[in-house]
Amino acid sequence: MTNRRKFLKAAGIGIAASAIPVFSQAAVQQANKENTKPGFGFGIASYSLREFDTETALDMVKRCGVDRVTFKSMHLPLDSDKAAIDKTLALCNEKGVLLYGGGVVYMRSKDDVDQAFDYAKMAKMDMIIGVPNHELLEYVEGKVKEYNIKLAIHNHGPGDKLYPSAESAYVLIKDMDKRMGLCIDIGHTKRIGRDPEQDVKDFFDRVFDIHIKDVTKAEHDGTTCTIGHGVIDFQSFLKAVIKLDYKGTLALEYEPEGKDPLPAMMESFGYIRGILATL
Repeated sequence: MTNRRKFLKAAGIGIAASAIPVFSQAAVQQANKENTKPGFGFGIASYSLREFDTETALDMVKRCGVDRVTFKSMHLPLDSDKAAIDKTLALCNEKGVLLYGGGVVYMRSKDDVDQAFDYAKMAKMDMIIGVPNHELLEYVEGKVKEYNIKLAIHNHGPGDKLYPSAESAYVLIKDMDKRMGLCIDIGHTKRIGRDPEQDVKDFFDRVFDIHIKDVTKAEHDGTTCTIGHGVIDFQSFLKAVIKLDYKGTLALEYEPEGKDPLPAMMESFGYIRGILATL
């Protein structure tokens, strides 16, 4: 908590300021002027906004001061036809938000894989954040090659029998097509007792996306909380992704308070931007 206050004070922003996107953007601009120029962007995994319709969710993304999103199926159903997808893409364009991916998408059969890639192609997505069954990985690789759409396997920590850690996915795909990669969820990584920073470093050649969140403790029963209130060292983590020259997205996936997530989401982004302004 002391470190959190220190970062926010040093950046010249507090909790109130972090709730106002224009102030947060100014902090990032100041950081850039001081030669701290992160190559990554900020986004939101729309599961964070699962209780809201698509247009409202996009408005909330913009209120957080970000312009990138991945849609979960409640915001763009997997069985959507082209007309429905085109309508949603037009709405994203109108709001000034880039729909760069979809997920998390579970793939338990070849039909699931076919549906996911057809959906991503129609929606002009760069990647699918997915969880394919192990026996489907070669089939998925074929689709990746055919469609030129990346797959980013998402780890889910303790209790996940398929991909509890980024490493558990990496060892299966490291010799596959270079477009077979990872979406590292740093909260679940911490909950399984691993170091998120080290995992990003170790498997960086396949890191396509990063889901950011904080957790209450580094145990299986740790839960998601506002960034800066938990146990993840975000100052060290952000230094690492900058040093690695990560070019992807840091996508906030905020799971609590489904009916009122926006204050904590804004505070989370404000905290991260405050750190960036002081590095």
